[in-house]
Amino acid sequence: MGCGLGGLAAAHCLGRAGHNVTILEQAEAIGEIGAGIQISPNVSRLFRRWGIGDRLDKMGIQPGAFAFHRYSTGERVGWSPLGEEMIKDHGEGYYHVHRADVHQMLYDLATPYMTVRLNARVMSIDPSIPTLTLQSGEVVSADMIIAADGVKSMIREVVVGGPDKPIPTGDAAYRAIIPTAELLKDPELAGFVENPEMNAWMGPNRHIMMYKIVRILFCRSCGRALTCFPKRPTDWNMVMAHPDDEAVESWTAEGDVSKLREDFKDFEPRVQKMLALVPRALNWRLMDREPLPKWVHDDGKVALLGDAIHPMLPYRAQGAAMAVSVPPFLISTHTHQAQIEDAAVLGVFFARLTDRSQIGPILDAYQTIRFPRTSKTQLAARRNQRIFHYEDGPEQIARDNSMREAMLRVTGQSSEEADNTGNANQWADKKLNHEQFDYDAELEAELWWKENGQAVLEKAKC
Repeated sequence: MGCGLGGLAAAHCLGRAGHNVTILEQAEAIGEIGAGIQISPNVSRLFRRWGIGDRLDKMGIQPGAFAFHRYSTGERVGWSPLGEEMIKDHGEGYYHVHRADVHQMLYDLATPYMTVRLNARVMSIDPSIPTLTLQSGEVVSADMIIAADGVKSMIREVVVGGPDKPIPTGDAAYRAIIPTAELLKDPELAGFVENPEMNAWMGPNRHIMMYKIVRILFCRSCGRALTCFPKRPTDWNMVMAHPDDEAVESWTAEGDVSKLREDFKDFEPRVQKMLALVPRALNWRLMDREPLPKWVHDDGKVALLGDAIHPMLPYRAQGAAMAVSVPPFLISTHTHQAQIEDAAVLGVFFARLTDRSQIGPILDAYQTIRFPRTSKTQLAARRNQRIFHYEDGPEQIARDNSMREAMLRVTGQSSEEADNTGNANQWADKKLNHEQFDYDAELEAELWWKENGQAVLEKAKC
């Protein structure tokens, strides 16, 4: 269920493993919603292995660094190198990519293995057979159902056995796009273009994230994104988190631009100039869920994937892999990373399937290997929500001092050597970065199976 990034990645991985895959998608057409997402090394290495690394190189932008600013003055209080440093430290690149490009890459990758059924809204599920009943009344049966139906997942409640609603975080977020050409008209803003970095401004109860992406052009006749169009112009994607003001839960809900500017009126002059360039913005309530230890229905034929299990808040910028009721343009890098990693593990494990009786034990194994990593990443994103939004005062001063210390070390302005473990700037924490970015979901699944696979298959015989 679901033709988003996680569903497509799962279709590719399971299809490549020899299985017949049908995707049920409730939309009437495949559309590309959103703007920029971030692909970090733990996923870019999978993409390269799957044969789409060259497309990622062409369609993605590798920022040189991540800069953190004091909201009111613009002072840079933190800085972490990305770009070549990311490749050197973690073996792969860190990219900003338009979501439509990633969606098209995965769609093309999965096409040989899948059948996509559009306008197929699922109304109910019988997990014991398993079957899905569509709005049309049709009953669709399968050997196994993977639910990649987002943070508001209907199937999640079936898996856990009762009501299980997403929780408001207290935050909402605007998303806006500014053409690069507009920034270049102002000498103060042109510096962002000339030295393209990911930038964050941290303020009381709110923050702004801004980074460069390649623009998507749309066909005038059919409305589809022209993802292969050469030499596309660039834009700057802005995500602005703020206290929830009863924002609606829709990916395409229009925000009030005058209210947006009022919400961020205390931010530095450069931000005010950028907000003056925003013609329209979308506004979205950010929802969360507690880490879920149960991913598989008791009958062993239905499992969850991606945001249906582990939605990631957009505060760690780890955004497509772990695998949405948070919109694509607000999702943390971790969300996208987690989806892709989930799919990769399913592909490795289900390549070992030889009998239908093994489906349940293999799904349990998928949950076993994935839960510790995804739950830890969820909690890391929550920590950043607090860190980014401190009120002016002792906690904010301590945060800024911590970030400055790490920045001085990484830029060689301090003789003190440290790995910045626990630093307020999580991108400066070498231990955390190695845990996140060195991870190879397929390799870890292969190693896990080598040690535990026989026991999994024996369980199917019981």
